[in-house]
Amino acid sequence: MNQKQTPLREQTRNVVRSLLARTAIELFASQGYDDTTLDEVAAAAGVSRRTLYNFFRNKEDLALSSLAEQGAQIAARFAERPADEDPWVSLRAAFQVLEEIEIRGEQRLEMVTLLFEHESLRAGHAEKQARWQDLLAPLIQPRLPFTDDRAFQARTIAAVAITCLQAANEEWVRQGGQIDLLEFYDQAVRAVRHSV
Repeated sequence: MNQKQTPLREQTRNVVRSLLARTAIELFASQGYDDTTLDEVAAAAGVSRRTLYNFFRNKEDLALSSLAEQGAQIAARFAERPADEDPWVSLRAAFQVLEEIEIRGEQRLEMVTLLFEHESLRAGHAEKQARWQDLLAPLIQPRLPFTDDRAFQARTIAAVAITCLQAANEEWVRQGGQIDLLEFYDQAVRAVRHSV
C-alpha cells in the first residue's frame, strides 16, 4: 500500500515551526512569558524576526502552538488503539502523549502554570483544546453502539475527557507537579463516570 509522502518543503516548514516553538517554550520557562521578547526567541532559534512571523502571528500564538500539535498526536495515538477497545481506555492511552513531551519537569510545571495564570493564554488554551474535541469525536463515534444520537454521544465523551484533562492539569499545578498528571486525570474521570 502506497502512503502519501509529505513534500520536503512542508517537512522543512514543520521542523522549523517545531524548533521555534520549542525554543520559545524553553525561553518562556526560564525567563518568564512577559519577560521574553519575540526578538529573543528569533535570536535563540537562529532566525530573523521576519522568519518567526512567517510561522506565528504573535507571542500568544507561539506560546500555544504546541497544543495543536499535541491534539494531532493524541488523535493519532487514539486511532492506533484497537477498534473494539472502550473509548475511555483509548482516550487514557492517547493522553499518554502528554507525558512523553521532551521537556524537563520543572519547565513543564512553569509552562502549564503560565498557561493558567495569563488570562489570554488560558482562553487560548481552552480554545485549542476545544479543537481536540473535533479531532477525537469522529474517532470515538464508530466505537459506540449505533443510535440516532451517536455523534452527539461521541462529542460529549470527547468534551468530558478534555474537561477532565483540564481539571487534572489545574490540580497538577496546585500540587506542584509532584504527582503524575494522568493520575489526576484518572481521578477526574472516576469522579465523573461514577457520579452519573
